[in-house]
Amino acid sequence: MERFFFAMGSLFAALGVAAGAFGAHGLRSLVDAERMTLWEKAVRYQMYHALALMLVAWAITQWWHRAGTLRLGGWFFILGILLFSGSLYALTLKGNLTIQGVSLGLITPVGGAFFLLGWLALLIASARA
Repeated sequence: MERFFFAMGSLFAALGVAAGAFGAHGLRSLVDAERMTLWEKAVRYQMYHALALMLVAWAITQWWHRAGTLRLGGWFFILGILLFSGSLYALTLKGNLTIQGVSLGLITPVGGAFFLLGWLALLIASARA
């Protein structure tokens, strides 16, 4: 499972670099400054948590007896990237988008909560290691 999390971290990091380059060179002239700030925040948090996934992969090899908690943290980071960064990317590109009457902006804090849960899982695993 550690290879999976390392691979996902690498994939999300590569996509983050691509998204950052697109934002800097292709998107900046198409959206206003406020929406550009959302894009940059999405890229930044995606990169932080891509690296966190690689940390999870390493931690599983070191604290194998806490692998379950660490894997849970890894899944929380993946969900956080998809929901937090994904919703910010969509808000940047489409504005205040609603799906069946629900604003996409409401998904962003759910993704942020998954980031927090991921870090708490790592804290618990390290405290019990």
